[in-house]
Amino acid sequence: MKPFRSSPGRERGIGIVTAIFLLVVMAGLAAAIVSLYSGQQATSNLDLAGARAYQAARAGAEWGMFRRTTCDARTSLPMPAGTTLSAFTVIVNCSKIGNDDFGLARIVAVACNYPDSQGGCNCDGAVGNCAPSSNPESVSRKVEVQL
Repeated sequence: MKPFRSSPGRERGIGIVTAIFLLVVMAGLAAAIVSLYSGQQATSNLDLAGARAYQAARAGAEWGMFRRTTCDARTSLPMPAGTTLSAFTVIVNCSKIGNDDFGLARIVAVACNYPDSQGGCNCDGAVGNCAPSSNPESVSRKVEVQL
C-alpha cells in the first residue's frame, strides 16, 4: 500500500488566504493605534488649553485685585499678543462689599478661548456661567476672589 499524499493542486492558494488574513489583522491594529494616539493628543491639547485658561483667569483676578478701588462692574481684558495666553479673553467683574473705598471686594474673572461677536467671552462673569460652544477645543475657567 502506498502512503497517503495530497496532490499539489489541492494545496494551492492556502498561502494567499493566510497572507490576506494577516494583512487585515495588521491593518486593524494599525488603525486602532492611530485612533488611540489621536485621541490622546486631543486630550493632551484640551488639558493644556484648560491650564492656560486658568492662568488667564488668574491674571484677570490679579488685575481686579490691583484695581479693586477703581475696577468697573464688567471689564473685558484681551491677553497680550504673542503669548501663549493670547487666544483667551478675560471678563472681570468687580463688586464692592461695603461703603468705603477700602472695603471688601468680590472679583470674578472668567477666561475663555471662544469669544462672542463683541470680542468678550459668551459668559456671565458674575456667576461664571458660559454658553456652550460647538467647538470641541473651547475651554473656560473661572477664578473668584473676595478680599
